[in-house]
Amino acid sequence: MKRISLIFTAAVFLAGVLSSCNKKSGTSSKTGMAYNDKYNGGFQVNNKVKAGPGPGTIAIEGGTFVMGGSLNQDLGYEFDNVRRRVTVASFYMDETEVSNVDWLEYLYWIRRNYANDAEYYYNALPDTLVWRQPLSYNEPYVNNYLRHPAFQDYPVVGVTWEQANAYCEWRTDRVNEEILRSTGRLLDYKTLAGGGKAGTATTVSTSTDPFNTDIYLNGQYRGEGIDGKKMEKDLNPNAANGATTTGKGGPTRPVRLEDGVLKQPYRLPTEAEWEYAALALAGNTEYENIADGKIYPWNGLGVRSPRKKTQGMILANFKRGEGDNMGTGGYLNDKADITAPVRAYVPNDFGLYNMAGNVNEWTADVYRKLTFEDFADFNPFRGNEFVNKRLADKTKGIYAKDKYGRPIKDPAPAGKKQTWAEMQSAQAAQDTSSIAGKPYNPDFRGHLDSVNPNLYGITTLVNDRSRVYKGGSWNDRAYWLNPATRRFMQQDETSAEMGFRSAMTLVGAPEIISKGKPQFNQPKSKAPKKAR
Repeated sequence: MKRISLIFTAAVFLAGVLSSCNKKSGTSSKTGMAYNDKYNGGFQVNNKVKAGPGPGTIAIEGGTFVMGGSLNQDLGYEFDNVRRRVTVASFYMDETEVSNVDWLEYLYWIRRNYANDAEYYYNALPDTLVWRQPLSYNEPYVNNYLRHPAFQDYPVVGVTWEQANAYCEWRTDRVNEEILRSTGRLLDYKTLAGGGKAGTATTVSTSTDPFNTDIYLNGQYRGEGIDGKKMEKDLNPNAANGATTTGKGGPTRPVRLEDGVLKQPYRLPTEAEWEYAALALAGNTEYENIADGKIYPWNGLGVRSPRKKTQGMILANFKRGEGDNMGTGGYLNDKADITAPVRAYVPNDFGLYNMAGNVNEWTADVYRKLTFEDFADFNPFRGNEFVNKRLADKTKGIYAKDKYGRPIKDPAPAGKKQTWAEMQSAQAAQDTSSIAGKPYNPDFRGHLDSVNPNLYGITTLVNDRSRVYKGGSWNDRAYWLNPATRRFMQQDETSAEMGFRSAMTLVGAPEIISKGKPQFNQPKSKAPKKAR
């Protein structure tokens, strides 16, 4: 089995974080005007860099594969994963499942920042009662599994699909905040806590809201006690009008998306991304030829290790048979009675741990039995519900915020860019009514669905809140370890067998490692002009 390394180096990561520190003043090939020149308007352009992965993630080089192709027998005769060739764009995927200690960090942050908001904390708590069984003594897990340090590196369970999404949003903000504070673009944590030279007597924040990426990028998170000492220089000639912070070196500004500093949002992987990453066929590929297929995240037809030192050991955490969760005392087969640590067993060829067994994992997709009779063959996904950020001030473009400092999002009213008049009319209607008209829904789940939508949830258990999960768990048979198998559960339901991991969109060129591969020669750009 050929192991491929797709982890970016620290140098690449830092290049993404510090990209705006290495500006080059080039010249527009279309207007001839110099970039980064404060005298001609100050249009700023950064070096083109490839952003690195977010903390905890591994780069997954995308490509074409046969979704459902690894399922060689449909034991349930569900016929809900027919084979079809699709292409998955390159993306990032968590190396491991989200663990208990990861979730405790999340809970601690909520309690620290919203000490008096019991509802927020309670809604983020996993349902530890999932361990209770009428005819099984699992009561010790109710209190111990989430919080006891013996289980801190075990996957968090009892988390709904909705809670998993909320965690991804929170994680995005914390990662981006760490980048900005560690590089001086926001006030560093030490000074913010009163331990720096500035102290707390003169450093009073102008905002009581925690950092939020969208609010920050919209210019609504800044001011005294927020701005750092190493903010970006603002070359706009109008920057000195009070709209930006002025430091010793002149006007400064917050980071923009164009700077390439901030990470893309963490999110749940789509079903196609999850299946592609679990199979990791790139490890069996040479010159675009796939030498061997797979039915598990590892090579071979069995579930035991063929290697000499580990020969016969079980390669994943699953239920071998009725009443056999871990084998015989004295020589346990998978060395786990319930879940196992998130780095247990051998990673697949992408470097991902436990893509089979341990816990089932949520995906972003809405479940339909015949999902893939009609599908897009590039990044297939079912569940799009487009939203817009609500504006509190239309003239200034200020986002409306909820009580936690996050932008309020409304269903998108159209599937294309509206005219200015249409947008103003929709905003006026929203200001005078709590309902801004029927939201635009791009998914094939309304009148275009081949089944009467009025019957969903009545004649079938499937509805718009049914979400796909994959991977098999510690309490599942080997059949469910196949990445092509798919099941569903309501997005507000929980289980002791359900966990998740996050994904992140990869921006830019899809090729992860180009060294040693044939390339067309790219003409070098002209030497940049020196900015005035």
